[in-house]
Order: sequence, then C-alpha cells, then structure tokens
Amino acid sequence: MILLFALPAKLVGQTLSGKVVSSTGQPLTGATITLMPEKIALPSDVNGTFRFEAVKKGRHSLRISFVGYKTFASLFIMSSDSLLLKDIILRAEEGQLQEITIKEDYQQLRRQQVSLSMEIVGADYLRRNLGGSLMQSLEKLPGIKTIGIGSGGSKPLIRGLGFNQVVVVENGIRHEGQQWCADHALEIDQFAAGRVEVIKGPSAFLYGSEAIGGAVDIKPAVLPAGHTAGGSADLMAKSNNGLYGGSVNLYARKQRVFADARMTWQEYGDYRVPADTMYVYDYAVPLHENRLRNTAGQERNVHLRTGWLTSQFQSVFYLSHTFSQSGFFANAHGLEPRRVDLDLHDRSSRDMQLPFQQVSHTKIISQSEFRYGQNRFDMELGYQRNFRQEHSQYVNHGYMPPVYPSEQSAPETLERAYDKTVFSANFKNELTYKNHTLTIGTSGEQQRNTIGGWGFLIPAFTQTSAGAFILDKFKVNEKLLLQGALRYDLGRIHIREYNDWFTSQSESGNSTYLTRAEAITRTFKNVNWSAGLNYTPGKFFLKVNAGSSFRMPIAKELAANGINYHYFRYEKGDPSLSAEKSYQLDLGTGINAEKFTAELTPFLNYFPNYIYLNPTARHDYFYGAGNQVFNYAQSRVLRYGSELQLTYRFLSNWNASLAGEYLYTRQLSGAKRGYALPFSPPASALAGITYKPNWDKLLTDAYFTLDCRLTARQNRIVPPERPTPAYQVFSFSAGGKVKTGAQYISVSLQVQNTWNTRYLSHTSFYRLIGLPEAGRNVILAVKIPFVIKGKSTS
Repeated sequence: MILLFALPAKLVGQTLSGKVVSSTGQPLTGATITLMPEKIALPSDVNGTFRFEAVKKGRHSLRISFVGYKTFASLFIMSSDSLLLKDIILRAEEGQLQEITIKEDYQQLRRQQVSLSMEIVGADYLRRNLGGSLMQSLEKLPGIKTIGIGSGGSKPLIRGLGFNQVVVVENGIRHEGQQWCADHALEIDQFAAGRVEVIKGPSAFLYGSEAIGGAVDIKPAVLPAGHTAGGSADLMAKSNNGLYGGSVNLYARKQRVFADARMTWQEYGDYRVPADTMYVYDYAVPLHENRLRNTAGQERNVHLRTGWLTSQFQSVFYLSHTFSQSGFFANAHGLEPRRVDLDLHDRSSRDMQLPFQQVSHTKIISQSEFRYGQNRFDMELGYQRNFRQEHSQYVNHGYMPPVYPSEQSAPETLERAYDKTVFSANFKNELTYKNHTLTIGTSGEQQRNTIGGWGFLIPAFTQTSAGAFILDKFKVNEKLLLQGALRYDLGRIHIREYNDWFTSQSESGNSTYLTRAEAITRTFKNVNWSAGLNYTPGKFFLKVNAGSSFRMPIAKELAANGINYHYFRYEKGDPSLSAEKSYQLDLGTGINAEKFTAELTPFLNYFPNYIYLNPTARHDYFYGAGNQVFNYAQSRVLRYGSELQLTYRFLSNWNASLAGEYLYTRQLSGAKRGYALPFSPPASALAGITYKPNWDKLLTDAYFTLDCRLTARQNRIVPPERPTPAYQVFSFSAGGKVKTGAQYISVSLQVQNTWNTRYLSHTSFYRLIGLPEAGRNVILAVKIPFVIKGKSTS
C-alpha cells in the first residue's frame, strides 16, 4: 500500500473527497470507494468524484475497485482539516471487455441500492448488438421485447407490457411522442446513449404514472475529461436493407466548461424477408426480390450538449432534434392490396412512395445538480415537440366526397397529423442522515396534442399531471438495505370535440356535420406505495419488492372513433374508463461466483381493471369500410412469470450463457375471460457461447460469439390473434479493437438470422398478417476515435 498525498480543502467539517480517473484522464463513473475501518462504501459520480462526510481523526485506508481496472489501495491520516485527494488513477487490466466491465460493476453497485429487477448496458454493448433502433438493440436482455414495424421502427415491451404502460426517460426527462400505437416508433438516437437502465416492474414511485410496466432510463455519455478535445466517428452498414450511415461526435472541455455535439444519419432501402409471396385477406401478394415494397427510409439526428461543472454544482443543457421518414408496407396499409401499383413500387428498392410517415422530435432539457454536505438537489426542466404526419392516398368512406375537395387546407395525401408539445419539470432532494438516505421529489407535465389531415382516429386533447413522492433507503448494515416509498399523482385530461369536415345524412334525413368525439374532461388521482429489501451477504443476494402503480387512460382509450388502417379495424373508445391499477410482487435471487453466476427473477402481477382493446362481432360499414369494430374495455388480469440468467466461465478464454424468460397472462373477467393478453410473448431462451482469444498484438479485446434464440409456440392468444409456431434462430458476432498509433479502432461484425430462417415473432406488428421477420442481415460497425487536444475520452 502507498500513502496518498493530500491537499487541504476549504470545506466545513472533516470531509474526505477526491476523484477517480483512468490512465487517460477519463472520469470513472460508478467506481466503488470503500473507507476503512468504517466499511462505508459509495460510488463515484458522473465526474468520477466522491465525498465522505464526518470522517474521524486518525489513520484510515481507501480501497477503490472498478471491474476492468486493478484495485487501488491506500493509507492516509485524517487530521483536523478536511482532505482533498489528488486524482486517483486506476490502471486497466488486460483482456477485459469495456462493455462487460461497465455493466457488471455498475449493476453490482445498483443491486445494493434498488430492490426492483433491472438490466444495465453501456454504449459498447449497444454497438456490438446494433439493431435497427435502440429498443431492438436491447432485445437480447431477458424480459425485453419490441413491437416492431419495418426495419427501423420499434417500441419496448417489458414483461409483455408496452405502449403507454412503459415510460422511456432520456436525460432525466420522460420522452413523450405518439407512443399509443404500434407503428409509432420512439424518436431516440441510440448512438447518443451512454448507458441504458431497464427497470422491470412497476416504477411509478420514481417515474410517475404510466410506469406501470417498467421504465427505460437512457443516460447520456460520460462527460469529457478536463482540458481535452476530440471526438469519434461511428460508421455502419447492413446487408439486408442496404443501410449505410454513421454518427460523428465532437467534444471539448476546459476545466469547468464543456461542449459536445453529435450528428447521426442513415439511409436504407426495402428490407428482405425469407418469402416470395404473402397473403393479405387471402389475396396473394408477390414480393419482388423478397423485399417488402415501400419500407425504405432515412434518419437525421442532431444533438448539442454544454454545461458548467464544479465539485459542488453542475448544470448541463441539452438540445436535440431527430427526424425520420419511412415507408409503410404498401400492401398492408389502408389500400386494398389489389390496388397497389406494383410496377411503381418495385421500380426501386430505395424510394418512398405512398403510404409513408414523417416524424420530427425536438427536445430542450436543462439539468442542474447541487451538492451540499451529504445532500444533493436535482432540477430538470424540459420542452418537447413531436410532429408526426402520415401520408397516404385519399380513400373515401361513408359520406366522404369521392374526390378530395380542392378547398381543403390539408394536402390531399395527408391522412393524419399529430402535433404534440410537452413541458416537464422534475425536482428532487436527496438527504443522507446516519443510515438513512431520504429522497423527496415532485414532478409535473403538461401536454397539448393537436390533429390534422382528412382521416380521424383520436381527437385533440390537453393533459396535465403532477406528482410528489418520498423514498427512504435504510441501511441496516453492510448486508441489508430496506426501502419504502409513497407517491401521490393527480392528472386531468381535456378532450376536444371533433366534428367531421364533410356532411353526412342524419337519421332524420337532414345533412349535418356529425360529431365523432364529444368534449370530455376527466380527473384522476391515486396514492401508490412500494416496499422492498436487498440482502447481499456476499456472493449470494436476495431482493424482494412489492408495490402498486396506476395509469390514467389516454385519449385514444377514452375517445377513439375511427378506422386504424395499420390493423384494418375500427377502434372505438370508452369515455367512462377508470384508471388502470396494478399490484406486483417481485423477487430476485442469485449468486455471483468467480466462474459462475446465476440470477432468477420471478414476479406476480394483478390488475383489477386492465384496459384493453376488445374485438366485437360488429362491423362498421359507414366509416370503417366493413372492418371489424374493436371497443376499449376493462377486465381483471393476472400475470406471472420469471427471467433466468446463467453464465459459466471455463478454461481461460471461454464463456457460456443462458438467458430465459417465461410469461403467463390470463383475463379473469370481461368478454375475453380466460384468454391471454394481446402481444404476450411466448417462452424463450437465448443460449450463447463466447471465445475471447489473447490476440493483443493483432486484435485487442477480441471476441467471437454464437447465439441461438429458442422460442416456444404461443398458443395463449386473444382473438383475432393467431398462434405463432416455435422457432430457432442463430446469430453470430465478432469484434475487437485495432490499435492505430495511440488510438484503438473498435470493429464489430454481426450476422443476424444466420441461416435465413423464416419465422413469426409474436410481438411483431406485421405478424398479424402472417409476415415473417427479416432474413439474414450482416451488420458491420466501426468506431474511430480521434484526439485534437489532451487524451482521448472515447
């Protein structure tokens, strides 16, 4: 052990503080600092800094660990003055994978702080498992699925719950788009994510209403080291849809001021499936060169970040704009399949014809953090605007004019438009006293969503919500942590009246503008609770958590009244719906040994009034062109299941893993009593084996992985769903880092669906028309860091 050199700090009380960095000067977030002999442990923050209060006089020692780095041990003598330690440099261990070290070390620390089940991955994990979207890149995690449409659009399912039952948070602010429909993908740039935490189970006490099924918390990249400037370029290409694109990052920081910017772009064509013909309403649709016509698209994203940083205060400002344009499979969106112009659509695999969607999302976020003693105050303010347009050929139903009127203000091709603006504010104060860590917080949000176009499904609305919570973590000893939380939420939604833009003949024979949606104002309120414990005596751990959640109905559930062309169905809301409530019990147990790890996370979930879309025997011939009518309804629902994760390290370079998941759902009342819930994923397992050779002279951190996804048949459905057969899909990945001068270029290669297997994913949007998933896809990703000044932070 060595004796640390220390500098006097002008702080009140006997305080020990410092900073943990890598050999390149990169702050290490989540390093575990243990003060002895008190056995007090805490993590380093986003700047790599740590701070102990009320340290007694005398001889002490520090032990600092971060997986992938050599453990650091030191002695120091605490005098009457507070001590500010010089930067503590951790040396990297050879042969460690950065993606795994970040996940395991941070996850182990979070396991001692949170009683909910969660998964944590870093940016390297996302790069090595690159999918068409951020959610698709997370699908290898147990309990995580996506509802996908096309090659670039998807939204998360956590343990079978999705849409407005899962909250997505980016940079501290809840992401708000048009997440109420399966074809409305999240406007998130996965290259801008530094770390992703997926919380499985009800998280309303932290994230508010709608976190009834879980949360996806997207953290920004770590801040640049002081007195550095540089950047990186990520390049990618995919064979299945001819995608090419990249993401370029630039950063600079003095000591207290920093700025970075990122620009992402990509272009892709129609994607291929292992089929040459498919059937829509029993009509045979030939696929030219196995491609889904009109599924090409493009994406353009810009991110800016700047801020002011000190040891006690930091303020970070974010500005981002994402834009995407993508086509809908022409034979399965509104038009009669026989009316599709095949010659026009098949002329090029990279153009976009009608129908297509265009979405832009702008965010402005201010995050501030102030530390005083052992207390911390956080403030987050946000503004968002989501503007979505769906373009399609004009199709008249009922009394709609056969020819689109030229005097209409909306373009003839604009079927629907949604323009949502959101203002958000979060305030949180964390207080530490003896063995208690008390967090008190409040949040508020106001949404305003207007509509346009010649089609109608949901009306315009204004929604306001607010909540307050208190969370107490009581550290009984080094092995046992208890936590409890209470939260109160209040929400109000005002739905505006909507009248048709064309006249219809009423029952009395008069010509009139029919009302499709009445004006509605509803108020909802609820108190939620959560209680749990973490027991970590050593290699073994046990987690227990019980809690309640609630979700207020959204505008679509209360007032939808139109045809959803994506599903060929007529949807109708119910303005009398009550708020959705949930009660859940989560368990987690496992062991972390040197060569073997195991984790089992069973859960039990009960909804007294689950909201779902119920198919009826009626058909609408007035607006819906004979499509089946679906009504929103409520029923009692029981859900239970579990995830299992196993890893085994054998020999010196091999690693075997197994991640399995099972979910059972059953409706206990209502018209579909005894049936499952829609989009309930079947039991599945991901088995993999990885080889990590010692090729440091040729390829640092080299790896070769073979995965097999085993998925059972899903017979538990709710009509009009159909069962999906079992399938097995193999994937291969490899990569490493090549040294060029002082930099390491990261290279990763994936071969998804290696054998071009034809299969149906039960959570896929297009599964409803029997469309198989994408065929073989070779993905190449390269990250090239560069330094302008100082040392690289990439």
